Amino acid sequence: MRTIRASEIGSYLFCARAWWYRLQGIEPKNQAELTAGTELHRAHGRRVIASGFTRALALILLLAALVLLAAFCTGRII
Repeated sequence: MRTIRASEIGSYLFCARAWWYRLQGIEPKNQAELTAGTELHRAHGRRVIASGFTRALALILLLAALVLLAAFCTGRII
């Protein structure tokens, strides 16, 4: 009995026919499109990570600006 992986279940749920073809060893004919789609997903993932870093940097800079504003206002009152 062979092991069934979670990715194989996902592949079957997405398209049972494609799963069966892959099980039979039949390769898809649209390799160029599949490769382009994979690269598109990788590029999107990189942009998502970069936007997360940019957001974190923006929050850090906002916090620093608020601390400097509080220090400036405190110095002006006293």
